[in-house]
Amino acid sequence: MVEQSNDSSVPETPTLVLAPWSGTWDTDDPDANFKEEVAAYGLLDPLETLDGLSKRLGIPVGGLARYVLAKWATGGSEGMLHVGGTTVQRMHTTCQTAEKRDTVEARLAAYDELRQIVDWLRVPIEDPKTYNN
Repeated sequence: MVEQSNDSSVPETPTLVLAPWSGTWDTDDPDANFKEEVAAYGLLDPLETLDGLSKRLGIPVGGLARYVLAKWATGGSEGMLHVGGTTVQRMHTTCQTAEKRDTVEARLAAYDELRQIVDWLRVPIEDPKTYNN
C-alpha cells in the first residue's frame, strides 16, 4: 500500500507500508518460486539492516530504502541493457525450443547452448584485457 506522505518538505513523496505477505498459491502457479521468496523474506525485518547502514553512512533510512527498491526493481532491465536484447532473445528462444521438444536431449542441448552464451559473456570478466586496444 502506498500513501502520500504528510511531509511537506518533499512534494509527493510516497509512504510505503512494509507489510509482510504470507499468501497462498497453486502448485502449478508459474510465479510460485517468486511468491515463496516474498513470503520467506517477509519474515525478516529489512529496517534492522537499513538502520545500521543509515547510522554508519549518515544516509536517511528512507533514502537507503528508495535506493534498494529502485536498484532491485530495475535490475532486470539493467541486466538486459548489459547483455543486450539480441542475446536475451537468443537465450529465451533456446529455452522455448527445448520446452517445445519436451525431451531430456533437447533440454541438455539447450543447457549446453546457454552455458556457451554465459561463457562468452564472462570473457571480459575472466580476461579484462580482451577488449582493450
